[in-house]
Amino acid sequence: MKRDTPTSATQLGECIIRGATVAVFVEGIRQRNPNAVANTAFMFLGTYLPSVVERVYGVEYQPWQRVYTECTMLAHAVGMLDLYDETWWWDHLTHVLSATLLGGFVHVASRHRGRNPTRDVLASIVVGGLFWEAMEFLIHRVSRALGVEPMLVYYGRRDTVGDLVFNLVGAVLVFVFGDRLLQNFIQNAD
Repeated sequence: MKRDTPTSATQLGECIIRGATVAVFVEGIRQRNPNAVANTAFMFLGTYLPSVVERVYGVEYQPWQRVYTECTMLAHAVGMLDLYDETWWWDHLTHVLSATLLGGFVHVASRHRGRNPTRDVLASIVVGGLFWEAMEFLIHRVSRALGVEPMLVYYGRRDTVGDLVFNLVGAVLVFVFGDRLLQNFIQNAD
């Protein structure tokens, strides 16, 4: 498959997103916030996810898909600078964004296997969400037992239920828009 080189506008957008992610990293250092530093470093690597997926799977992202994926990473990084605590809807937004990325990947994989993706997307979102929430809980408990600041914060059962609900909102978006918005990945499905 011949891949077009990214347009200069796409490249500029990616540079801005990565630059903003680096700025969040630097601000995390300035605030002496190891959680922001560590999570932002991980999210910075995530901004390269479209390039890795293109190379590994021989597909091509549309420019908006690259920016969407990278903005999702940036949203998580920015959230570590207290937005999760200070902006009531930020956590909801990031759960929807993450669920659409995971759900979109599973949607495309299901189509390539000749399957209806609804069940697979729902299962991946539910299992992925439960895994994430369990990981938050365990990291929080272990960190507290060791007397160190947890890298992920557990806010309680109500927050967990809310997170799982917003993950399902992301799944519904994939159900409704997946075939249309991911056509460039699905077109070669058998």
